[in-house]
Amino acid sequence: MTTHSNTPAGWYPDPHGAPQTLRYWDGSQWTDHTNADQQAPAAPQVPHQGHGQQPAAASDPRVQRQVQQQAGVAPNAAGGGSLFTEPVLVVNQKAKLIELTNEYKVMDQHGNLLGAVTEVGQSALKKILRFVSSLDQFMTHRLEIRDAHGQPQLLLTRPAKFLKSRVIVSRPDGSPVGEIVQQNMFGKINFAMNVNGQQVGAIKAENWRAWNFAIVDHADKEVARITKTWEGLAKTMFTTADNYVLQIHFQLPEPLLSLVVATALTVDTALKQDSRGLG
Repeated sequence: MTTHSNTPAGWYPDPHGAPQTLRYWDGSQWTDHTNADQQAPAAPQVPHQGHGQQPAAASDPRVQRQVQQQAGVAPNAAGGGSLFTEPVLVVNQKAKLIELTNEYKVMDQHGNLLGAVTEVGQSALKKILRFVSSLDQFMTHRLEIRDAHGQPQLLLTRPAKFLKSRVIVSRPDGSPVGEIVQQNMFGKINFAMNVNGQQVGAIKAENWRAWNFAIVDHADKEVARITKTWEGLAKTMFTTADNYVLQIHFQLPEPLLSLVVATALTVDTALKQDSRGLG
């Protein structure tokens, strides 16, 4: 199992969650070598990418309530402090009376800011169409996932479509990661996660309104879960805000990890715009 990381070789907590177990990281991938962790409380962090763990901050009770009470996610051990190392990501859309640009902030389970997502490359014509109709849902949309320092981490492109959505995920340098492709239009909506033409996972809606999703790998084993959280009656009635919690069950290899992180934003963008109809 490989991962996109610059972490040096060494013994680290088992990425599969085995208690008091260390697994050897050879600098590029996990090996089959394990060892008993004699000092579990002082164990080093799991290998990760990014700019390092950010200083701990006081927890935001609103975010904790969203994660634990609304999404039903039990408190998890802290991750590496980045978009790709935290076990729980809280994705909250900026509340607007009229939505002309998709904007989200991404936090950890305690409310610490990890990054943001914003729609880029919108023309004035597209904003006008979005204001007066729903025709913009058939146009190309581009989202940029940025870390807490404002540096791009992933680029999401949803090409112009008629019925089913397709989202292309790439690195900031343009190198491809994979695609998220809508499989059906009726019933419980499903998406396939493809890399080089091969399916590596899927996103499966658990109800017809597509509020909650199970994310599975190529063997149909659940590796993560997306839960929509209710933002309150006032926001539901008068704004466009959508809030989600992404729970990743264990350390995932690349490119599956990047695709899973991208799904928390792709599912919302694709389904919400599809549900608006023709104006």
